[in-house]
Amino acid sequence: MNDFLAHILVVDDDDGIRKLVKQFLNENNYLVTTSANAEDAQSKIKFIEFDLIVLDIMMPGKSGLEFLHENKSNLNTPIILLTARGESDDRIKGLESGADDYLPKPFEPKELILRIKSILNRTKIKKIKHLAEFENIKIDLNKLFIFKNNKQYKINNTEKIILEKMINSPGQTLSREFIGNLIKINKERSVDVIITRLRKKIEEDPKNPKYLQTIRGAGYVLWIE
Repeated sequence: MNDFLAHILVVDDDDGIRKLVKQFLNENNYLVTTSANAEDAQSKIKFIEFDLIVLDIMMPGKSGLEFLHENKSNLNTPIILLTARGESDDRIKGLESGADDYLPKPFEPKELILRIKSILNRTKIKKIKHLAEFENIKIDLNKLFIFKNNKQYKINNTEKIILEKMINSPGQTLSREFIGNLIKINKERSVDVIITRLRKKIEEDPKNPKYLQTIRGAGYVLWIE
């Protein structure tokens, strides 16, 4: 399990590669956003602080190298380049421009995971949080309790895993599929039941949640900041 919920941006014009990488990263407990081109990626980095970017070089319109040149000086975000095997010059240019690693196509998803883990462990981007306090609520994952209005509510290990990810990614929507993979449950209905149970411990009015909200068609999000 990852020390924190890393949010990774995958930029590639190939639909098959985007879907494959997203599925594999989700299965390994990473949160993934995808872009089909550099222009779309540009719009996303303006509003979302990603922990790592997987960036294809050869794309229609703006290339990955152009994206890298334009943004690396302003981004404190590691970048892994995806390259065709014959693009040795582009690999060199990419590394000289500040890319942290490169991976030639075709590649094994497991190798990509290893490289991502290596970079994130090396950069130590975030430290995991086990405590969250907002208004009259305190979530203490070390003690496995939620304190609300001078009352305490016990949380189990499954609830702890979900809250740990949400606390460390406030405002990020987690899909039911992602949460299911996280807690090793393959039924979305079971995920809904767990979220309902958590709401009763966190919310003043669980039927009209203020913090642990549903994003229709997308999943769940914890608003604590």
